[in-house]
Amino acid sequence: MSPGPFKNGCVTYRGHFDFHCQAPDGVEIKHFYYVEIFIPLNFPRELPKVWELKEEIPRDGKHHTNYDGSLCLGSPIRVLKQLNINPTLLGFAKNCLTPFLYTITRQIQRGDGFISGELDHGEPGIVDDYQSLFNLKTKKQVLSLLHLLSMKKREANKKPCPCLCGQRLGKCTLRFKVNNIRKMAARSWFRRHSLNPGGGM
Repeated sequence: MSPGPFKNGCVTYRGHFDFHCQAPDGVEIKHFYYVEIFIPLNFPRELPKVWELKEEIPRDGKHHTNYDGSLCLGSPIRVLKQLNINPTLLGFAKNCLTPFLYTITRQIQRGDGFISGELDHGEPGIVDDYQSLFNLKTKKQVLSLLHLLSMKKREANKKPCPCLCGQRLGKCTLRFKVNNIRKMAARSWFRRHSLNPGGGM
C-alpha cells in the first residue's frame, strides 16, 4: 500500500491489502482486497475507516458495511479495545482489519457465518454488544454510559451509575471498566458516538 492525499483531516493509504489467516477450526484463507484507509491525525485515540474499492464485498446489507460504504469492523468500543492491544497501524491491520476480512471472505467464499459471532447491523447490534460488554440490560443504560464517557471523569463519577445499582458511578465497580475505556479515546469521540451510536465511527 502507498500513501495517498490528505483528505478530510486524515492521512490516507490506498492499495492492495494482502492477508493470510487460519482460524482454530483449520480453515485457511489467503486473499487481498483493494482498499483505502483513512487514518485520523489523533490516531490511535480515534479509529481509522476503511473502504473496499472494487466492491468485492457486496453492498447488500448482509456483509457489514456502514451507510457511507466503509467497512463495519465491529462495534466502535470493541474495535477500540482490539486496537489498544497494539495501538499502531500494524496493530490495527493485524487485530482489527485482518480478522474482519478473513471472516467476510470466508462468508463470501464458503457461505460460513461469522465465526466469532455476528451483530445486528447499525444501532441495534452496537447497543446489544455494549450491553454484553458492560453488563447492562437496556438501551437507555447504554446511552447513559456513552454520555458519561463523554464527560470529564470527575463529573461523571458524581452521576448515578448506569447499571442502576443505586450508587454513583465513582462508587460502583463499573467505574473500573469505564475508566479503562475512557483512556482509549478523547471525550469528543465519545460525545459524537453517544449522539449517533449506530452511525459508525
